[in-house]
Amino acid sequence: MVTTVIAGVVAIFVFFFFFYVAAGVRVVRPYQRGLVEQLGKYKETVDPGLRIIYPIVQKLRLVDMREQVVDVPPQEVITKDNVVVSVDAVVYYEPTDPTRLVYNVANFILAVTKLAQTNLRNLIGDMDLDQALTSREKINTELRQILDDATDKWGVRVVRVEIQRIDPPPDVMGAMHEQMKAERTRRAVVTEADGARAAAIARAEGEKQAAILTAEGVKQRQILEAEGQAQAIRAVADAEQYRQQVVADGEAAAIRSVYGAIHDGDPTPDLIAIRYLQSLERVADGRATKIIVPAELSGIAGSIASIGELFNGHAGSSPGQNEPVPAPPSPPAT
Repeated sequence: MVTTVIAGVVAIFVFFFFFYVAAGVRVVRPYQRGLVEQLGKYKETVDPGLRIIYPIVQKLRLVDMREQVVDVPPQEVITKDNVVVSVDAVVYYEPTDPTRLVYNVANFILAVTKLAQTNLRNLIGDMDLDQALTSREKINTELRQILDDATDKWGVRVVRVEIQRIDPPPDVMGAMHEQMKAERTRRAVVTEADGARAAAIARAEGEKQAAILTAEGVKQRQILEAEGQAQAIRAVADAEQYRQQVVADGEAAAIRSVYGAIHDGDPTPDLIAIRYLQSLERVADGRATKIIVPAELSGIAGSIASIGELFNGHAGSSPGQNEPVPAPPSPPAT
């Protein structure tokens, strides 16, 4: 009986011993750090790996050192121009000191959420609605700097802050949509007007170039026509000059030939008078209704005699050359 009791006590002791040993064996993950507390006091910080503590006397608290995300709930913020907007954000932080993160703040998530909300009110409250809608990068940078400075004593580094949404009231949204529509309509009208102006300018330039080319063509055609006409006139003038020169040369040659023949024939005044009368006969044989005959035929006969003497004088001197030539008898009046 006593043996049985002793065996049971030993079995219970062994069970509690193994339970105690198993409770003292702890594993710290690679992304964790362990805070060892002994009798309620901080003892040390342990790195990842297999760790053995004394249960009941010591306690191991694990701290996740990975980057964490905190979602800041939407809140209503009044802008500088008295417009109520709804704003929410996301905060990314990374623990740098597990000791301060555990012992310096009771609820880090709640603390950083409230801190982000209050600073969002301050930042957006100093901006107009249009500025708040177009300055998200500025808000992100300033809010991250504020949160990083405030959470440094908690052993946390704020990596970045992102504004998710900034929602104006429905009536303001409608006005913004109308404004955007009007702006796009204005841009469309301006673009269409610029296109029409560019097209008109291009068309005018084309017409101008066409007119210039046409004028140049007309000018070149007129110049070529004038040059052709000038060359034609010059050729005609040269031909006429050549013809007149040839005719004059022919007439001169004919006159010289006749003159020589007259000298060679040694005409007498009687022959010249007869030729003169034959010429008058040919004149009278025409279709004219009136014939004018010189009144002084004796004077004409004297002229004919002088012409005969002129020819005889050029032909050479002969006896009786200087004797007066009797005047031919006057022909009867016709």
